Amino acid sequence: MQKAIIGRKLGMTQLFDEKGNVVPVTVIEAGPCAVVQKKIAETDGYSSVQLGYGDVKPKNVTKPLKGHFGKADVAPKRTLKEFRLDDIESVNVGDIVKADVFAEGDLVDVTGRSKGKGYAGVIKRWNFQRLKESHGTGPVARHGGSLGANSTPSRVYKNRKMAGHLGNERITVQNLKIIKIDAENNIIAVKGAIPGPNKSIVTVVDQVKAPV
Repeated sequence: MQKAIIGRKLGMTQLFDEKGNVVPVTVIEAGPCAVVQKKIAETDGYSSVQLGYGDVKPKNVTKPLKGHFGKADVAPKRTLKEFRLDDIESVNVGDIVKADVFAEGDLVDVTGRSKGKGYAGVIKRWNFQRLKESHGTGPVARHGGSLGANSTPSRVYKNRKMAGHLGNERITVQNLKIIKIDAENNIIAVKGAIPGPNKSIVTVVDQVKAPV
């Protein structure tokens, strides 16, 4: 059965495996998450579960969301995410999903938002080469250069690499191995790096294993 959870990135550290090798890991505070809604194909057209993570004061929740949480008899949550899982028969509204739903050795996909770096030039954003600052180049050493537009087509083509907003994109890192689970503190340590700054929200979904 496929599993999913919402968590918060806490930072990176290192652990030692049974052979004494150093393993770089990212620590995630995974859950506890409440099942707020369950959709089924017969009534909604597809199957999914909606999880809520992080408590929030009821006064800071809009009236529509208060009704949504009240219908599920779940305390208001700060973050809501919907997951289309392969099997949701055993999941019911009001259930609590904790870190121990996963096991050490599981391969998971972690999704988050990368760090926003603001407005960046073509060198930082696209790794363009700069011009030499010798005679004749002028004050354009870090400019993007010609855009290749003449009288025809009299416009710049789409997807042209130019200066612009860098970062703050939804990124998924696949095939990360769970190295350690601390069920008591809802902590999951996955091998390698995941997107986003510390304290940012991430989702962890294990991969569907192909039938034998």
